[in-house]
Amino acid sequence: MTIAEHIKAKQSGSSWIRKMFEEGAHLKKLYGSQNVYDFSLGNPNLKPPETFTSALQDIVLASQGLDHGYMPNVGYPDARRAVADQLTIEQKVHVTENEVVMTCGAAGALNVILKALLDPGDEVIAPAPYFVEYTFYADNHGGTLKIVSTTSNFDLDIDAIAAAITVKTKAVLINSPNNPTGHVYAKDRIDQLGALLKAKGKALERTIYLISDEPYRKIVYDDISVPSIFTSYEESVITSSYSKDISIPGERIGFLAVNPNARFKNDLLGGMALANRVLGFVNAPALMQRVIASLQGASVDISAYARKRDFLCDGLADSGYDFTRPAGAFYLFPKTPISDDVKFVKTLQEERVLVVPGSGFGGPGHFRIAFCVDDETIINAMPGFKRTMEKFR
Repeated sequence: MTIAEHIKAKQSGSSWIRKMFEEGAHLKKLYGSQNVYDFSLGNPNLKPPETFTSALQDIVLASQGLDHGYMPNVGYPDARRAVADQLTIEQKVHVTENEVVMTCGAAGALNVILKALLDPGDEVIAPAPYFVEYTFYADNHGGTLKIVSTTSNFDLDIDAIAAAITVKTKAVLINSPNNPTGHVYAKDRIDQLGALLKAKGKALERTIYLISDEPYRKIVYDDISVPSIFTSYEESVITSSYSKDISIPGERIGFLAVNPNARFKNDLLGGMALANRVLGFVNAPALMQRVIASLQGASVDISAYARKRDFLCDGLADSGYDFTRPAGAFYLFPKTPISDDVKFVKTLQEERVLVVPGSGFGGPGHFRIAFCVDDETIINAMPGFKRTMEKFR
């Protein structure tokens, strides 16, 4: 054996998203990319805003030799200050640069957070459906992801979370707007979760952290807003990135922020600064830190995603699909007409329509459609969606 046994085992059960993406590449070679309707990967199809291109050009032209050297592991002070100022607006709590760590995307941030928090055997609770990589992130640092159910419309089930908390619980990890459902947790539900974690932490004499993964915060529809986590629970950490809202996922730039009122704030920040280094990130990309410092609050045209959502939802409803219209992100999570979601997804493949089984997200009996695609892909896929539904009626 040339690789570690546990990595070998994980390969066999690796992400359905990547499996479907690879299947799509195969089908595109056979039939041509225009004849394959690939909704498998959440790769934004909108161009970054012009302000990003302008800022990037300006910074590159003004760059000096030392601009590409090492900086503090937590990132440039001016970049962290810009992020903190935006967070102060969004979170309704005064955040300073001292509570912010620049990271290699939200994925890097989550690994930094969990590296700093988890002891071997600690548990992280996550409501399902959930982003598929969370299991790996917890395992990376000796922890275990403990999955709990949500309500029928994908809202937080506070009783289920309460029942899952034990002396091993170190954190609850939520994702809002959610991937894969697009659900946005309301303020009253976050308040209830914060009250629960405070009471449970006191009873167990153990701090239970709330980690909020928010890379889709700006991608919301119908005048919905994503509530503040920091005002609901003091022992909280936020992570986000610029991958989705300004369409730069390949640049790997994001941040984490610790609640200014967290009891052990300095320990948390010190541990996360160390984790950023020892995990091999060292620091977030220097050029991208300077770019995003001038782009706080910017985003692509969210109305374009809203249009795609509405067109997709209208078409699928006409074909008899059952789903909850997403409030945010760029995913739709319909029910499958049979219990075997993998079988249904494979039948869609016969129409060269690529989606991801809900089982891969802890949501069996559903499938995920990433609608961050060209309008033509949605239009041309509709007959295939309809024919597949008709096969199971």
